[in-house]
Amino acid sequence: MTFIQAIILGIVQGLTEFLPVSSSGHLAIMKNLLHMNLDTGALYDVLLHVATLVAVCIVMHKDIIKLIVETISIIRDIITNASLLIENMSDKRNKAEYIQIMSTSYRKFVVMIIVSTIPTGILGVLLNDIIETVESELLVPGICLICTAVIILISDFLSEGNKKAKDMNIGDAFAIGSAQGIATLPGLSRSGATITACILCGLDRKFAVKYSFIMSIPAILGALILKLSDVSKESVSGGEIVSYIVGMIVAAVVGYFALIFTSKIVQKKSFKYFAFYCFGIGAVSIIAYILSF
Repeated sequence: MTFIQAIILGIVQGLTEFLPVSSSGHLAIMKNLLHMNLDTGALYDVLLHVATLVAVCIVMHKDIIKLIVETISIIRDIITNASLLIENMSDKRNKAEYIQIMSTSYRKFVVMIIVSTIPTGILGVLLNDIIETVESELLVPGICLICTAVIILISDFLSEGNKKAKDMNIGDAFAIGSAQGIATLPGLSRSGATITACILCGLDRKFAVKYSFIMSIPAILGALILKLSDVSKESVSGGEIVSYIVGMIVAAVVGYFALIFTSKIVQKKSFKYFAFYCFGIGAVSIIAYILSF
């Protein structure tokens, strides 16, 4: 990979990962229409995932720190309750009171994220072979981009919700996680699908953005771990490493601003402009696929 290609892919990754236009769809289209060799290698894929994580963690750092603290507290309280259970079983006369686990909204937030991650992981594994097959063609990314356009257009016309973490239920979390899992198909926007699912479940628009991007962290970490096993098999030159690192930095910086921008357009109900864009790109992809025969 050349230095310029690394920068271009970093920009594409940073923009399309957070804007509701599908990063996988754009990369598939670039590969097919522009005849770019996007077999970037495991190391560059890992670095792009790291860049994505960095952008999310910087923008959402206050919430992430609170969630980490509450996760540790939940584990501590579960262990304490387990020990109290043993004590109460041995001494039935003087039963100690158990600690309430869901005592704060952030603890509820942690549990909802865990629930959302389950269908995401299951669907990601089930769709993996399909994704590898269809991403080499223009038809499926094109159709999925049009589906993305419809999905995000719907979100602009949905009524305002007022749910926050404390108001969510397991059904909401499971539905939103399923949307994230299905959005692994090339052309379906992860951010667009999950934010729309959040709004459909009645979440407040500002919280919908927060939930969508924090929910992406376990998914990105999972993809990162899967890619790490391939890094050791890859030989990379010194020049390529420099290009990779520059591309990663570009992706993180661009992603940071794209994430902030996405948060603003969701609250202003301005997804329709991205819907028109996705319609156009999707139509071009389908037409190019038909003309290739």
